[in-house]
Amino acid sequence: MASSPSWEDLRKQARRLETEIDSMLVSLSKISTNNPMMYSDDESQLLLSDDRFETATSEIEELLSKLNTVNEKMGEWSSNGEQSIVSQNVHTVQRHRDILQDYTKEFQKIQSNVRARREREDLLHSVRQDIDGYKNSGTKNRRMDLYVKEHEHVRNSDRLVSDQIAIAMETREHLVSQRHHFKRLQSRLHDLSSRFPALNTLVQKINMRKKRDSLIVGGVIVICTFIILLYTFH
Repeated sequence: MASSPSWEDLRKQARRLETEIDSMLVSLSKISTNNPMMYSDDESQLLLSDDRFETATSEIEELLSKLNTVNEKMGEWSSNGEQSIVSQNVHTVQRHRDILQDYTKEFQKIQSNVRARREREDLLHSVRQDIDGYKNSGTKNRRMDLYVKEHEHVRNSDRLVSDQIAIAMETREHLVSQRHHFKRLQSRLHDLSSRFPALNTLVQKINMRKKRDSLIVGGVIVICTFIILLYTFH
């Protein structure tokens, strides 16, 4: 029977999964923003993009599930051991859970954006079919002509908005990636201070020494100033 993984093994698994999820979310967001229109002429390219999106979605769901399982096992570990170790472990587990929650929200937001885009394209396609049907009928209704022009204007505006959204999402991807990297850096710094408590104690003593020296220097300055004032006004 295989032995259960140690605390460090679970930490390594969590960090590895977080790195994979972070990379997959960036790729998924790029696929969703670069995805061709649902009713474009290049049907083969559309099918390929849809397959890539569905595959990436399934992989991310599996990675999120694995990370949640690892976090649960770490939570069980955090209730064992000495009180000081338990306190550190609980804090570490909470950080990993926060990261998992951020990834889950980001994943759900990407899926929601894709669904909204597909619904918008469905609506535009339906209107376009009505317009094409009108054009083919050869009817010269002026009101319908105005409607067609208005629709073309809406299409151009929608395309412009979509381009701006794509730029904004790409910028947000970079910001999210930087935030996740910063969180991982904080986690590693915390690990370093946990593994080397003597280093943390030394830093605290140095800070206390600096504060004490500052108080002494401040006291000397006050006393000297007071003596000078007495001598000046005597």
